[in-house]
Amino acid sequence: MRILIRGAGVAGLTAAYALTRRGFPVEVVEKSAAVGLGASHYAGGMLAPWCEGETADEQVVKAGKRSIGWWDEALPSLVIRKGTLVVAQGRDANELNRFASRTSHFEGLDEAGIAALEPALEGRFRRGLFFAEEAHVDPRAAISGLYKRLRAMGVRFHFGEADPAEAGFDRIVDCTGKAAISDGSGLRGARGEMLYLRTTEISLSRPVRLLHPRLPLYVVPQSGNRFMVGATMIESENDGAISARSLMELLNAAYALHPAFGEAEVIETGAGIRPTYANNIPRITEVGQYLTVNGMYRHGFLMAPHLAEDLVSHLLNTCFLKGTAP
Repeated sequence: MRILIRGAGVAGLTAAYALTRRGFPVEVVEKSAAVGLGASHYAGGMLAPWCEGETADEQVVKAGKRSIGWWDEALPSLVIRKGTLVVAQGRDANELNRFASRTSHFEGLDEAGIAALEPALEGRFRRGLFFAEEAHVDPRAAISGLYKRLRAMGVRFHFGEADPAEAGFDRIVDCTGKAAISDGSGLRGARGEMLYLRTTEISLSRPVRLLHPRLPLYVVPQSGNRFMVGATMIESENDGAISARSLMELLNAAYALHPAFGEAEVIETGAGIRPTYANNIPRITEVGQYLTVNGMYRHGFLMAPHLAEDLVSHLLNTCFLKGTAP
């Protein structure tokens, strides 16, 4: 069974990896000039199923727990297993209580406990929550790493092809993200905005979430003294540049986490559209030889491995029923 995957973001690459590993001949077509230039380019790379459980369905939490191991097997050198720290300023203590009531698998920390985990935050927060089993990856390094592994496994890539030839393929798997949003698709766009800061004045070992009733913030440390700063999703399909208001709010929130971010360099800003269904849970749909893997919402790196393995199971069952080999 020959398979063509359309889209080389996190959904397409994880699907290609899972299928190739199980013996399916796979080719990937991408309309851009390189992998991961869509919403995946603006992801935080947090593998934080229990934190996401604050607002996400239990399906996301269960799938996300398995995804940490999936990434660790696929790209063991890139997965950083140092957990997630959640904090709130004193006036927002109720936000921390609410977050704790909706999540699990955390340890409550006092001021000393926070300082022991992240010395840079010493004296800044009185209480926090530590989700020790969570992890994170550099999303761009993960995309590049999967691409290199797939090439080494013999997967062919076709770049710059918006309308690929589909003849000769038994299944076409659409992983094109926002390009699949249309009337009748059931998908809507959720906009995510982010920026990268660079500073040597602060060091963090793990993602830190700063709770706020209006603008919850996350800061993800990456190599080269870089920090990815992002916030919650905006219900919009506008894929233009980051707005001035969002930029100011993100910077103000980062400054609230630590004043050293006030002197950091702003090295990049960006916005991406993340498609989602009404229940914010991704799914696989099938019509004839066409399958669609979409609706990742803000859980792309967390949910993509789960969807990829579901896709493999579905196609293996198809082969079994037809008495054919992958």
